[in-house]
Amino acid sequence: MTFRRSPLALAILGLLENGPLHPYGIQRLIKQWGKDQVVNVGQRTSLYRMIVRLEEAGLITAGATERDERYPERTVYHLTEDGRTVCREWLAEILTTPRNEFPEFPAGLSFVMLVPPEAAGELLAQRRDHLTKRVAELDAELTLEVEGAPIPRFALLETEYQRSVTVAEAEWIDGILEDLRSGSLTWTPGPV
Repeated sequence: MTFRRSPLALAILGLLENGPLHPYGIQRLIKQWGKDQVVNVGQRTSLYRMIVRLEEAGLITAGATERDERYPERTVYHLTEDGRTVCREWLAEILTTPRNEFPEFPAGLSFVMLVPPEAAGELLAQRRDHLTKRVAELDAELTLEVEGAPIPRFALLETEYQRSVTVAEAEWIDGILEDLRSGSLTWTPGPV
């Protein structure tokens, strides 16, 4: 069965590399390790649906059901050999091959001509402010410690990447704002 990869599927397979987990444990680790900045686990139902799909594809398998007086029964999942192979293949593809991921911001930019240049400048300045705050948040994440020791750099590579991309976007917006202020970038609002 061909399985379409996703960040959530990769995260589940990757976490199961360390040993069996139940869905709540997977969600908790994703959040605890800060991977929720790059993997959407806001809805537990999405996590459960993905686990079912991974199991149907033979990439993970259900094991024993844990019982604890404080919690309902929890099924523990294990990574299969096929799952381990697919996880490594996905990781290699993701790390080597850039892919257009269709983020919202470029889509919004493609229709910026619908608003006056002055309004676009105000909106972009607001985004620039949000980016400045995000860089500060990422800087704080990069200096976090666990039990008095810095987090190893390999565990923060996605945070470093997000910071670099955020800084680059802020610098690009600064250039656009300057071009709007100088009048070297302008348009008449409305459909093209």
